[in-house]
Amino acid sequence: MKTILITGADGFIGSHLTEMLLAQGQKIKALSYYNSFNYWGWLDDIKHPDLEVITGDVRDPHFCKHITKDVETIFHLAALIAIPYSYVAPDSYIDTNVKGTLNICQAAKENNVKKIIITSTSEVYGTAQYVPIDEKHPKQPQSPYSASKIGADMMALSFFNSFELPVVIARPFNTYGPRQSARAIIPTIITQIANGKKEIKLGDLSPTRDFNYVKDTCNGFIKLANCEKAVGQEINISSNYEISMRDTLELIAKIMKSDVKFVEDTQRLRPKNSEVFRLWGDNTKIKILTGFAPEYSIEQGLTETIEWFLNPDNLKKYKDIYNV
Repeated sequence: MKTILITGADGFIGSHLTEMLLAQGQKIKALSYYNSFNYWGWLDDIKHPDLEVITGDVRDPHFCKHITKDVETIFHLAALIAIPYSYVAPDSYIDTNVKGTLNICQAAKENNVKKIIITSTSEVYGTAQYVPIDEKHPKQPQSPYSASKIGADMMALSFFNSFELPVVIARPFNTYGPRQSARAIIPTIITQIANGKKEIKLGDLSPTRDFNYVKDTCNGFIKLANCEKAVGQEINISSNYEISMRDTLELIAKIMKSDVKFVEDTQRLRPKNSEVFRLWGDNTKIKILTGFAPEYSIEQGLTETIEWFLNPDNLKKYKDIYNV
């Protein structure tokens, strides 16, 4: 077996990707962000003989060179992702997202890594100028977070163009599922209903999103890693379907048999020019390249997600406060 490195493996998508690759018989080196508590995030719940958990920080170039030795494939997911916090601490997003990606690419180049999957985001497109959004859609930095991800994607592509580094820019649209941070709308709705709230505090409910169940997103990552024609390209992972925040709220309430009411919370509103009002991703490219097709409908994915959150052992891990 060849070793696969997953950065950000302790997070939401990273932990699911780790589990999926382990189930396929892969040997995984999983990077968890270093902390003095020896806390490995969601990796604490994963036990497997082919899993090696390492702790560190992608902002350290020397550390990145060390962990990429004898690695065949890298899935680079380590990033700061919360949009509201990027308004507060934009410099940290440049350090982690742009310079962290630079460090991984430089280390991969020096250690002759065979494939590097860089995790992008649909936020780089901003509010749709046309739909569905394909990979040729203009980039619009509507938040410091999206600007940092645009910079990270371009840095990675510069290594492809300059050094023929085999990078793939995987651009998932709005991923949801078990373990997602409560800063995102779907866990926010589920956890507030599960905690008995009769009124749910949310931001603007008019924007639309292209939601993708986490297992579909991870399947897209793996298919792109196995596709040689994907090298040097930016590729959407999306459902080719959009739903409004309000309709999402109503669907979750229906599944959970709740008559909860919505209350606008001003601290959850983005600045006027920063809100992304419409996201609907075109997945034609990944279908042609890999045969990818989402396996989960929004109803199926939400049902599995709700079941996970309703487990008391899982729900108690979420503080009943607003996550920035």
